[in-house]
Amino acid sequence: MGMAACIGLITVGAILTFAVDWHMHGVNVHLAGLIMMVVGFIGLNAYVAIYKRRRVQPPPPAAPVIEEDHRFIR
Repeated sequence: MGMAACIGLITVGAILTFAVDWHMHGVNVHLAGLIMMVVGFIGLNAYVAIYKRRRVQPPPPAAPVIEEDHRFIR
């Protein structure tokens, strides 16, 4: 699930929870909205954690070691 899908779940869940005033027989619309928001937040946190781990850059390589030959220096 991508970031857009997670934000979409949060948005639709918030609309169902806070902006809808109709009732369906056998379905609690407000609870369904809360569940969608929770799933969206969990998915967003998982996506950010994985994306953050993927973006870690390796440390820069160490400076090259230059060995000098001292046999000919007097």
